[in-house]
Amino acid sequence: MKTHHYKTTLNWTGNLGQGTTNYKAYNRNHTINHDQKSQTILASADPMFLGDPSRYNPEELLLASIASCHMLWYLHLCATNHIIVTNYQDQPEGTMQENTNGSGQFTNVTLNPKVQVQDRNMVDKANQLHHQANQMCFIARSCNFPITHNAFAEASPSQP
Repeated sequence: MKTHHYKTTLNWTGNLGQGTTNYKAYNRNHTINHDQKSQTILASADPMFLGDPSRYNPEELLLASIASCHMLWYLHLCATNHIIVTNYQDQPEGTMQENTNGSGQFTNVTLNPKVQVQDRNMVDKANQLHHQANQMCFIARSCNFPITHNAFAEASPSQP
């Protein structure tokens, strides 16, 4: 068994001069980066929690992590099964339940991958591989809520 370690740097940039003197005295803006990455993720809270709507929030980043991990495993499985994917898009959706004390948790996530494959003979197997991708995905295996799929594969328009 291999062990992998990950780290990032998170910097709160939302001190408006008063720190956290009260709930509305600060903003939720922060950055997420890594010293070996060229891009910084601009993040905040969900606007419902006084966050900046132009920045990614943790809930959106969770959805993106699940969908990205699934896609990467799916593409790997397609390649090893000789399924030629020519396009892949997903619009994941998740439901978070907020509790009366302000805490909360995700109760489900649904992935909605739309996949194009080189020809129609690959469509059935392409649809089946989503289940295996979910079983292999590191992020999905780490979640304590159901992750379902509304997957749809079709032949690329220019192919038979």
